[in-house]
Amino acid sequence: MVRRWWAPYALVGSELPRVEWGVLFEEDDGRLTRVVPGVAAPPDATRLTGLAVPGLANAHSHAFHRALRGRTHFQGGTFWTWRRQMYSLAERLDPDSYRRLARLVYAEMALAGITSVGEFHYLHHDIGGIRYDDQNAMGLALVDAAREAGPRITLLDTCYLTGGIDKPLEGVQLRFGDNDAHGWAVRAADLAGRPETAAPGVRIGAAIHSVRAVPASGLRVVADWATSHGAPLHAHLSEQRAENDMCRAAHGCTPTELLSRHGALGPDTTLVHATHLSVPDITELGASGASVCLCPTTEQDLADGIGPGRALADACGTPALGSDGHSVIDVFAEARAVELHERLRTETRGHFTPQELWSAATSAGHTALGWPDAGWLDTGARADIVTLDLDSVRLAGVDPSAAIHAATASDVVDVVIDGEQVVSAGIHLRVPDVSAEMREVIGQLWG
Repeated sequence: MVRRWWAPYALVGSELPRVEWGVLFEEDDGRLTRVVPGVAAPPDATRLTGLAVPGLANAHSHAFHRALRGRTHFQGGTFWTWRRQMYSLAERLDPDSYRRLARLVYAEMALAGITSVGEFHYLHHDIGGIRYDDQNAMGLALVDAAREAGPRITLLDTCYLTGGIDKPLEGVQLRFGDNDAHGWAVRAADLAGRPETAAPGVRIGAAIHSVRAVPASGLRVVADWATSHGAPLHAHLSEQRAENDMCRAAHGCTPTELLSRHGALGPDTTLVHATHLSVPDITELGASGASVCLCPTTEQDLADGIGPGRALADACGTPALGSDGHSVIDVFAEARAVELHERLRTETRGHFTPQELWSAATSAGHTALGWPDAGWLDTGARADIVTLDLDSVRLAGVDPSAAIHAATASDVVDVVIDGEQVVSAGIHLRVPDVSAEMREVIGQLWG
């Protein structure tokens, strides 16, 4: 059945997106079949509000971290002290509570205009590493949560085997492990073969947690699994200087060099954070064809540092964006921070064009997650349409073409995902009171 929407303004095109006025969208079977600018609203079209933009992509998520929001700021510290608080939360989740929390996190993402999420999933097993009766119960809970909430999900099943280079897992970390890389591959293959993960809107990818958490001998196992399954491969890379120091001490090279030696860099690889890189590291990433995913609000929150965003974009192409630890869920804030970090680092302005920032917020992330047909508004693309309220107090008087520099998640009005309206007038149509349910679920987790 053909459906039609009309927007007073829309950001259209795939290569250099541009704002057009009076844009008619026609959709059939989840695809845009016509995009016609410069027309009046037809009487049979659903009238959208404000500026229509492509669906946003959140290429890096740890859904359970949302329950930490606002709870980790009272004693200062570093990434490593924050991690202890994260472990305390990880002890409290089971498949049912994780599904209920993740459903609300993904609903919050939909309200923020996100139509695809990459879930970097490593909380696999029960306390002590004991397997659930279904060894993929936690991953399937996340898939179920996303299907209820609306966004497509790429579940990046994460290999996590050591508590540091040459250190065994201990405590809550035992929930993350699969004995060895081959054990991880068997479990991941079981997940990828399930009918639930073969459903529309679901993809299974692979992830290397970090060179701290996967022995060098396991890196190629994960990379080969991703290649054989035609799956995207993601990895945390050089988020902390300490990671680089540990890797040099153990292997005599940087984490980038170690991944390269073991076949874990390539066109289907996305490196997350990439904060503390040398010039040769950046050159190596570019030569491999890998892409990067920046998570600026989390990098700010955890005091990770400011990465070489412009240099990475020049070497690897437009970066994808992720909200990672969910201190906020706002892809517009992530996009602006990519530019603002460069301004702070260089004390000059204007490092990324608005078109580049729009691409970072949309097409780059969808592509990194295995959805290259999403993130742009043109014939043949997935029918993902997000509208922004140009009359909000934030966007009032702003040229629509500059909305990337002023909009927030609060300005999202309508969200259409694969041709289905999930958010209307700022209300989630499947989860009408996300905030009340979120308050209840998080309150139960912390008891």
